[in-house]
Formats: sequence, C-alpha cells, structure tokens
Amino acid sequence: MSISTSGGPSVPAGDGRGSPWARASAGDATTGQPLAGAGVDNDDPDEGVPPPTTPSSSRTLLWFGVAAGGALVAGVVVILVLVTTGFFGGSTRSGVGPFGALPAEPSRPPLARLCPPPSDTAPAGESVPVPEGPRVTDVDAGISYTQLGAPWKPWDRGTWKDGTLGVEFKQGYYIVTETYSEGQYLASVISGKVPATVGDSLSLDLECAGRQVAEDVRNSYYPRPNEKEQTRNERITVGGRPAWVSTFHLTFQATGLQARGETVAVVLVDVGRPDAGVLYISIPDTHQQLKPEIDKIIASIRRI
Repeated sequence: MSISTSGGPSVPAGDGRGSPWARASAGDATTGQPLAGAGVDNDDPDEGVPPPTTPSSSRTLLWFGVAAGGALVAGVVVILVLVTTGFFGGSTRSGVGPFGALPAEPSRPPLARLCPPPSDTAPAGESVPVPEGPRVTDVDAGISYTQLGAPWKPWDRGTWKDGTLGVEFKQGYYIVTETYSEGQYLASVISGKVPATVGDSLSLDLECAGRQVAEDVRNSYYPRPNEKEQTRNERITVGGRPAWVSTFHLTFQATGLQARGETVAVVLVDVGRPDAGVLYISIPDTHQQLKPEIDKIIASIRRI
C-alpha cells in the first residue's frame, strides 16, 4: 500500500319577499303583501321604504349574530387543532397529512445504487469461539480480529476514505516497509465498514459490494497502471457469519520503489445490520514472509 506524505332565484331589490325578517303589512296576513285596492297610494313618498325594525326582529338578528360568531370561533379552533396535529402535512410526529406531500426519499449512497440489498439480514449463525491472544476490536465496523505483534504497530494514520463506496478505514495495524520519492510504502491490516443501504433490516449484496471494494482499494492505494491476478473470489463463512473474500496479486512499477507487486485480501462480513464490516490486508512482495499471516487473520474475524 502506497501512502503519499505530500446542495335561488334572484329577488328584486327592495322586495321583502324571501327575507326572514320581512314584516307582514296590511292586506294579506299570510304573504305580507298588500291586497289590490287596499289603500295603496302610488304617490306615497314612503312607498318601498323597509318597515321599522321590531323588537322581535332585533332579537332574531342578535341570536343570529351570536350563533354565527360561535360557529366562527368553533371553526377557528378546529383548524388550529388540525394544523397542530399535522392534518395538513405539518406534523413533526408523522410528517405527512392528507394534503401534504410524501417526504422525499433520502438520497441513496453509492452502494445502494450499485448493489441493491436482496434480502433481510443474515441469521445469527453458529456461535464460534474467539481465538486467544490480543485482538483489534473495531466497534464501528462491527468486527474484531487478531492483533499481530512487532514489527507491526497500531494504526495511527487517521481515516482513509477513497473509492466509489467511500469505505472508511481507520483502525488496525501496519508496518512501514520502505520510504521512496512518493512517500512511504506500507504493509497493512485495517478495518472499516461499507456505508449503510437505505431501508430497514436489509443486508448487502456481499458479492457485489466485495468486488467493488476490491476495485476501490486497487485504484486508490497502488501505483497505476497495474496488473491484477485474481487468486480467490468467493462466498465464505467466518466466525459463523456470511462473508465474501477477494484475494489478488497486483504487479506495478514506480520510480524509486523496490516493491514491484503486492498480495491483497479484502473481506466483507455480514454483521447483521445494513452495512458490512470490511477488513483490508496488504503485503508487499518485499515482505513475502508475512504472507502466511493473511489466512490466519481472516480466520480470526468475529462479529462483536
């Protein structure tokens, strides 16, 4: 591994017919209209002027006003209740009312687009004893694995996040195998996790994700161009959990770099949640004596 240091019908006006407050006049007590010849004077200047309001009609108007006011207040109260409970889509509890738009689907991370989750999370599997000896426990990734001793040293290089999936590697151990013009070259055993997919209780497509993570590390951490020889690419079980392992050898050349190749292993482990634990192991050809450690480290992986 190479590491460089350098958003209704109308009513004529004046006609009292149809009005609930029309007062009966002389003539027809039923209709309130004057009978023909019943003292109608067409020259009377007061003709057509509405009769004076009586106490009875005043009370009617008063009660109508009270009723209308009460109805208005009740309507306002109902509207306030509907608004505060989110009926119109503004509720902080539900977020959706009958007139509110459905919430927008959150943007999906690259893995959710590249590898749609096919099924529910994997079953718990068999309980497998944890190997004895020192271990690295990566709570964020959901896995633990064997901690090798000297000359390995604990990872202190911060978070590495590159590639399409943006896997964050931030825990493990490494050896500086050489220093050259571009910086330092490392042997490494580091872990992280694949970003979660969108959806509840959905697992990753381990094969698709595993292949993509392997390409990400190849393109991000090695001199280019390089040649890849695949040695292993299969579904396995580690610590009783479903996993996908990809191992390969890269051949490359860089000015001043003694290493001309490297053995790489990428393991994705279903840890029972919508993201997968990832372990990345790299051993340059200049340190062939470390290669037997690869299988031992993979076999030591356990879900925590």
